[in-house]
Amino acid sequence: MLKTQDFEPVFFAPFVSSTMEVKRDWTDYNGHLNVAYYSLLFDRAFDEVLDLLGLGPSLARLRGSSFFTVETHTRYLRELAVGAPVRVTVRLVDYDDKRLHVFETLHHGTEGWVSATLEQVALHVDLDSRRAEAMPDDVVERAAAMRVAHAALARPDGIGRAIGMPQRC
Repeated sequence: MLKTQDFEPVFFAPFVSSTMEVKRDWTDYNGHLNVAYYSLLFDRAFDEVLDLLGLGPSLARLRGSSFFTVETHTRYLRELAVGAPVRVTVRLVDYDDKRLHVFETLHHGTEGWVSATLEQVALHVDLDSRRAEAMPDDVVERAAAMRVAHAALARPDGIGRAIGMPQRC
């Protein structure tokens, strides 16, 4: 059985996800996309990236390993309403043998404005032991190619931000 992808992906800079749509049951009592569903949209886009790297949902069980999110920072910048088309751009900021650091931006799908950003670190994990382990060589090679493609991109607005409430004068 095939344990890797049978094609070499092309890494656009940045990666652009499939178009998704805000569903009615994803909205809250404020009439906009609920905070939990921003995470869902970002997660679906990240899964598409992992597919290109050779270890997404379609290969995780087969290969016995996957990525677990270990840290995120989300900024909510503009509301999304029911029916809004959305796309997520994903930039691979950095990687090592066990981790991926990405920055994702959620855009209105036709108007292009930014609704939210998510900075994320994901850890490669053996699904049996549930412990971190080095990524397979082919995944590292693809991460390297993606990182090269994304290296020319401008530093994303909001990357590396800390959360806090500065004192007002």
